[in-house]
Amino acid sequence: MAQTWDAIIVGGGHNGLVCAAYLAKAGRKVLVLERRHVLGGAAVSEEVHPGFTFSVCSYVVSLLRPWIIRDLQLSRFGLELIPLECSFLPLPDGRSLARWDDAERTRREIAGFSQRDSEVYPEFGQAMAQMARVVKPLIDAPAPKPGSLHPRDLAELLKLGKHIGGVSAEHRLLLSKMMTMSAADFLDEWFESDVLKAPMSVSGIIGTFQGVRSPGTAYVLLHHYMGEIDGAFRSWGFSKGGTGQISNAIAAAARHYGAEIRTEAAIDHVMVSGGRATGVVLEDGTELRAKTVVSSVDPNRTFLKMVGKQHLPDDFVTQIGRYKLRGSSGKVNLAVDRLPSFSSRPGLGGHLRGDIAICPSVEYLERAYDQAKYGEFSSRPYLNVVVPSVVDPSVAPPGQHVISCFVQYAPYNLKTGPESWPEHREAFGDAVVDTLAEYVPDLKESILHRQVLTPWDLEQEFGLTEGNIFHGELSLEQLAFQRPAPGWAHYKTPLNALWMCGSGTHPGGGIMGACGALAARAMLTGRHV
Repeated sequence: MAQTWDAIIVGGGHNGLVCAAYLAKAGRKVLVLERRHVLGGAAVSEEVHPGFTFSVCSYVVSLLRPWIIRDLQLSRFGLELIPLECSFLPLPDGRSLARWDDAERTRREIAGFSQRDSEVYPEFGQAMAQMARVVKPLIDAPAPKPGSLHPRDLAELLKLGKHIGGVSAEHRLLLSKMMTMSAADFLDEWFESDVLKAPMSVSGIIGTFQGVRSPGTAYVLLHHYMGEIDGAFRSWGFSKGGTGQISNAIAAAARHYGAEIRTEAAIDHVMVSGGRATGVVLEDGTELRAKTVVSSVDPNRTFLKMVGKQHLPDDFVTQIGRYKLRGSSGKVNLAVDRLPSFSSRPGLGGHLRGDIAICPSVEYLERAYDQAKYGEFSSRPYLNVVVPSVVDPSVAPPGQHVISCFVQYAPYNLKTGPESWPEHREAFGDAVVDTLAEYVPDLKESILHRQVLTPWDLEQEFGLTEGNIFHGELSLEQLAFQRPAPGWAHYKTPLNALWMCGSGTHPGGGIMGACGALAARAMLTGRHV
């Protein structure tokens, strides 16, 4: 008789692995299927050039939930996080701004551009920390159900209302502004120096096809303020050994609890019988049966490709068709033979032990967005750069380094069509290197190898529809009880025995793990597996 699993999880990204670990820990028989040769999805490390380990896609971590780390004992399975020490902004005129984990040191840096801003900055930080604490319960629990009359759901809404009601009137006003304003306009109410506002505003556009002056981006800025490492609030960090080590630690935990994990096992489609998911068929024709199928891939790929419209309600298919992906990011990874030396702060220093923003002004960011709006990649893009080998020598040979460049904007839908990206790939890579070289004069001579990933590459290689790194934009109409569609934000789907656990579900993207954990909790609580 053919083997049957309690749950087959489609996709070995970090959320799928988290879900598998929790289900297996609860005694369920679980199988994870990953199409690539390596686990992790977008949270993956690979030796792309001999001796150099690239965090190929995702490159920093902050939102990984502490309770998941504890529940799954991830430190026991090799997880080690190294906090970032600085946010550094080099400027074309040779000046620079560094914001440190030392408040007084940061105050002195900001005062070099604005005495007033240096005095306001700590107040802003306290206000944002308060806002993050207000929102934090939303990412650690299932989305609210505002239309439900079930006593349990009403009790949860009441609890949430009391939580928000306990916030001061001043902070409630601040929260309402963050829900409606653009990141740049919100920061304009606090600061006067463009040198400070530009690098702060970019948190509002990560993973969205919007500009820093687009309404609603202030909330996305808040989303990125909720970092937490070892109890230190608003912290960001590197994973030792590369981002893939996070996925490897979760996979090790899942295996420890009894889950089976297979790589190079690409799914062709989900089997459906009698209005119910009964298993999956691999691309090689192998049929695998399960009581429950759980997808950790994005909603578009799950419902419109793996399941098929014919098995879903028409109104749900329409909703998924309207779900915005609109990938706008790319990645360039460099292996270099020397430490990158910035003309504004030459040599090794603490400014290299964190993230580096190439965004000299708000106008610079808006010009980059303008090009993307009309179907071109930005010739002078916003770059978020890290040099992880400075704090983690294991990812590069002695004396050599890895440079990771997150790039915005790179629209999936080029005016010549997304399928034309391969012929523009090298020009896009050149634009990134040229931009960074304006601040690192000997960069080009130091490059041993470069890896260029466009949104098209992210779709083709990593299965991210339209190259969206968050499985869908983090815009307000696609968050909480509306992610991925109103009425279907609680991991269950219109197809019986099919569940979702990826970043296209609440609470959204980033290396968080909450989507996978909350999905597993929902399935176990309802005794569906």
